[in-house]
Amino acid sequence: IIAEDIAQFTTPEVVEGIMSFCEERGYRTIVKNLRLYARWNDSWFSNETSYHSILDPVMKELDSIMVDGIIYIAGHARVIHCFSEDFRIPAVMAYAFDSNPKIPAVAIDDKKSAYEMVQYIISKGHRKIGVIGGKADNIHTQQRLLGYQKALFENQILYNPAWIRYARWDKDSAYREAKELLKTDVTAVFCMADIMAGGVYQCLAEKGLRAGEDIAVAGFDNQDIAEYFVPGLTTTALPLKEIGHTSARLLLQQMEGEEPEGKVDGQSTQILIPCTFIERESVHRI
Repeated sequence: IIAEDIAQFTTPEVVEGIMSFCEERGYRTIVKNLRLYARWNDSWFSNETSYHSILDPVMKELDSIMVDGIIYIAGHARVIHCFSEDFRIPAVMAYAFDSNPKIPAVAIDDKKSAYEMVQYIISKGHRKIGVIGGKADNIHTQQRLLGYQKALFENQILYNPAWIRYARWDKDSAYREAKELLKTDVTAVFCMADIMAGGVYQCLAEKGLRAGEDIAVAGFDNQDIAEYFVPGLTTTALPLKEIGHTSARLLLQQMEGEEPEGKVDGQSTQILIPCTFIERESVHRI
């Protein structure tokens, strides 16, 4: 198991899912932590030289000890140049996608999960729904925005670009964007991460408003903080252990000489796993 950074909140449960699946079938696991976020925060995403200066020695070490397979766990979804076209060890990409189309990928179904959340908000009577997304060029942001747009389209709600704000996946930037968003006439705010919802809650409190009464607020991730917000945050739980289980199952299929599921014409397709909707008190009916 190669983890980009074990401290990323999504990684430990994926690791646990992989390890439990493997141990039940008599396979041992080795975890290599690249510590990419700890080393460089987010400055390494497009720096292939820095990235491979850490990754390549780990790949050589795993090859030298003759591991039977490799699962690479990304910190966030993107296309990664990890496995070369002639990579000979069975491998799976978890929580992202590899540039080598022969490598199976297991990730969350961002589009479907966001669609279900926005449908729920609409079912509560809201038709002016703002969005605070992550970085605009991020796959999670793009796919969740597509889910949002699909829900609006199916309910004959006109898409308004003024309702879309982009933050940096943190509370402070979301707080700043919420101040701008609340200048519009939105009645609900869909945050693409729970931590960003915290920035919206703070902004509302400073204006004497309350989530779930004056403005509906929904999140994404179901991090531990979500249930401690007041009111509790309606959100969606990431299928992290299931991603781990599925990744391990795909790897063992390759290791044991089976054709991995989802393979079409020699090319591995992506397996996308939907999130689980978590209803709390932050989205009211109007």
